[in-house]
Amino acid sequence: MKHFGLGATVLAGAFSATMAFAETQTIAIANFGEHPQLNAVVQGIQDVVAESGRDIRVTVDHVNFDATLLPQMFARIEASNPSIVVGITTPVAQNMLNLLGDSGVPLLFAAVTDPVRAELVPDWDHGGANITGSSDSLDIAATLRFIKELFPNAETIGIPYNPAEANDLATLALAHEAADATGLQISEVGVDNPNDIMARVTALAARSDVIYGPGSSMIQPSIGAVASAAAQAGVPLVNMDDGPVREGLAAAGFTVSYHRIGEIVGEMALRILDGESPADIPPARPSYEDHTRIISRSGMAAVGAEIPASFDDCDCFVD
Repeated sequence: MKHFGLGATVLAGAFSATMAFAETQTIAIANFGEHPQLNAVVQGIQDVVAESGRDIRVTVDHVNFDATLLPQMFARIEASNPSIVVGITTPVAQNMLNLLGDSGVPLLFAAVTDPVRAELVPDWDHGGANITGSSDSLDIAATLRFIKELFPNAETIGIPYNPAEANDLATLALAHEAADATGLQISEVGVDNPNDIMARVTALAARSDVIYGPGSSMIQPSIGAVASAAAQAGVPLVNMDDGPVREGLAAAGFTVSYHRIGEIVGEMALRILDGESPADIPPARPSYEDHTRIISRSGMAAVGAEIPASFDDCDCFVD
């Protein structure tokens, strides 16, 4: 487990040497591991705090994607007497609620696809007793429409997922729900060990026209292996994060701004520090405007895919 001290602390406003430390409010961020999407959430929170001009300290911890270390991380966080704790990703948020739910410390989650299904909040209109936050749920129906427009001859979309993660199950259910409207079929493969990704995705690619990389804490940290398996099969990869697209690993992406998710959670944190209860703040979902299309010319060329003329003016290309 990594713990970041002063180097990962943001102080908003002037911090006088004579100010009592007890007066400084603290937002403790519990992250799952170092990853561009998750780091963007952290940055969004830090930016909101910094722009507020308030004396708020932000600390960041992560467990390098080792779920067995989560209890130890939360014990350290609780011992530091934070004003608010933020859990990033579903596994982290669920452990946070289980371990700190009765602590009296307000809790926020971020980058949780379906907080209702994950049993963090009762419904989309209300926060939990002491918890609320922001989903990172993509508009899956719009994602499938984008895939169908970009690959008009595609019939089957392959989706690797972690059967033990609520986020993945929610994404898969939404994909099946939305597929009929686009004339697509969904093929799926469960992956519960990163070492199995290459073999599982290779098998999935054999029965798919396009592979979709969902926002999974199992799949995204290993997206290079997913991309490699898809490329070897000559099947394009459409990812929910634009990083692999910009690197030419994925042909295209339909993405949510994780920095914006962090900003939303940061804004909620300020409201709670001002006295609002998490129960009175409904969980947030990214709006359609928070989604971005991105297409890699080299990624498309690598799998022999032509870019339809309908995208000529989309201003969404990278080389």
